[in-house]
Amino acid sequence: MNAPLRRVGVVIMVLFGLLFVNLNWVQGYKAEEYRTSDYNGRVQVAEYDRQRGNIEAGARALATSTPTDGELQYLRTYPDNELYAHVIGYKPVNLAATGVEKAENEFLAGTSDQLFADRVRDLFTGEETGGGNVLLTINRRAQETAYRQLLDNRVGVDVGAAVALNPRTGALQALVSLPSFDPNPLASHDTGAAQEAYNELDSDPNRPLNNRALGEVLPPGSTFKVVVAAAALENGTTVETPISAGPVYRHPDSGTDIRNAVDSICPQDEVTLITALTDSCNTGFAKLGVELGAETVKAKARDFGFEDEELVVGRTSGDDGLPVAASRTGDIANPDGSEDGAALAQSSIGQNNVRMTPLEGAMIAAAVANGGSQMRPYVIQQLLHADRTSSYYTADPRELRQSVSGSVAADLQEMMVSVVRNGTGRNARIDGYTVGGKTGTAQAGEGDEDHGWFIGFVTSEDGEPISAVCVLLEGAGGGGSAEAARIAGQIMRALVAEREGR
Repeated sequence: MNAPLRRVGVVIMVLFGLLFVNLNWVQGYKAEEYRTSDYNGRVQVAEYDRQRGNIEAGARALATSTPTDGELQYLRTYPDNELYAHVIGYKPVNLAATGVEKAENEFLAGTSDQLFADRVRDLFTGEETGGGNVLLTINRRAQETAYRQLLDNRVGVDVGAAVALNPRTGALQALVSLPSFDPNPLASHDTGAAQEAYNELDSDPNRPLNNRALGEVLPPGSTFKVVVAAAALENGTTVETPISAGPVYRHPDSGTDIRNAVDSICPQDEVTLITALTDSCNTGFAKLGVELGAETVKAKARDFGFEDEELVVGRTSGDDGLPVAASRTGDIANPDGSEDGAALAQSSIGQNNVRMTPLEGAMIAAAVANGGSQMRPYVIQQLLHADRTSSYYTADPRELRQSVSGSVAADLQEMMVSVVRNGTGRNARIDGYTVGGKTGTAQAGEGDEDHGWFIGFVTSEDGEPISAVCVLLEGAGGGGSAEAARIAGQIMRALVAEREGR
C-alpha cells in the first residue's frame, strides 16, 4: 500500500475512533441530561401517557391531572388559579417547569427511582401506574389569608410578598408573591397559546412570574436592627445598657446625615438598647454598628443566614427545591480594603448595600422565637405512592445553624415584644398571645417610594413558637411598614385560630 492510501486509512480510522468515543460519551454520560431536558418533546409527550401525581395541601389537590381525548392523555390543572402559583409552579408541554412541579418532577411523573417497583409491575400488568403524590407543608388558611390581605392591602401597592414558617421545624406555612399568575394557561396543550400566555406574563413590568418571597433582595431597613442588636448583646451589651443616640448622626467620613423618622424618636444623647429597638432609633443603631465594627456585624448576619448561596426550599435534605436568592450585607469596605465607617453606619440601619429576601426576614424572626436555633426551611411534607398506601418520604426537621445563644434569643424576644406592645409594630398584636416583631422602612432610591417591611413571631402563653412571618410591601411609602405589620398579624391570627380549632 502506498503512502497516500496509508494516510487516508489512518485518517478514516481516527475519525471512526472519534465517532465511537462520542457515541459512548452520549450514551454513557449525556443520555440522562438529554432524556430529562425540558426541550425534549418526545419525552414530554411520553410523560402524558402516565397520570401525573397530585400536589396537595391540607387534603386539597392544588395540582392534578385529568383525562382528555387528545393525543396527550392528561391535562395538568390548577384549581386555585393564582393562590398557590409561586409554590407549586406549573408543568407545561414545551416550556420549562417551575416550583414544586420542577423540584419533584420525577416523582410526580412516576419516573423516580423510588417508583422503580411500580414500573416493573407495569411491565407484567400492562398498566400505567400514576406518578407519586406530593404533600406540602402549606397551611391553606394561612396561605389564603396572606394572599387576600396582600391583594387588598390598605396602601394600594400591587407588588409584595409574605412568608410564614414554623420556627420549631422550618415548615413553610404560607408563601405568597404578588402579583401572582394563573398557571392553567401555561399548561395548555395548545402550545402556541401557552407560549403566548407566557410571553405576556414575561413582558409584564411587575414580573408576576418572579417568586419575590424567595428571590427578591431589597434593602431591609430597620428590620436589620435585630441583627445588629444580636451582635451587641453577644458583645457585652444588655437590654438596659445605654447606647449613644441623639437627633442626628454624621460619620466623620460621610457627607450625609442620618436622622430618625421623626424628631420625637430618641432625641436624647443616650437611650437603652430596648428603647432604641422599640422606637426604631436610627442614630443609635448607626453609632452602635460603627462601634461594633463591620466584621462583627457581617459575622452575625451570616449567623442568621446572610450570604448563604446554597439554600433551597424543598425537602429537609436540602438537595433540591425552590431556589433562594442569597441575602447580602455588602463589603462595607473602602477601595483599599479598609473599613468604610460611613457605609457601616448606613448598613447598620438596613440601608447601603444590605439586601434581604422575605424568606430571610422570616428566618431571622424564627431563630429568635426558637431559642436561637434556625431550622432548615422546607415545603415538602410527604411523598406518597400513587395509591396512597405508603410513604416514600416524610419530612425530618433539621437545624440549619445556631444563630444566637439561648440567652441572647430571650433578650431579643423581650425587645421585639416591646416593639409590638409599645412601638412601631402595634398593628401585629393578638389578644392572648405573645407577639414580637420589627418594622422596617427602607429607602428604595431617589424618586421611588420606600419599601415597607415587618418581621415577627407569635408564641403561646407558655412560650411555644407558633409562627414566624415576614411581609414586604414594595414601594409602599409612608405607612407601608405599619400595614406590613397589620398583614403579618392577620396571617399569624389565622394560624392561631386554626391551632385553637376555630
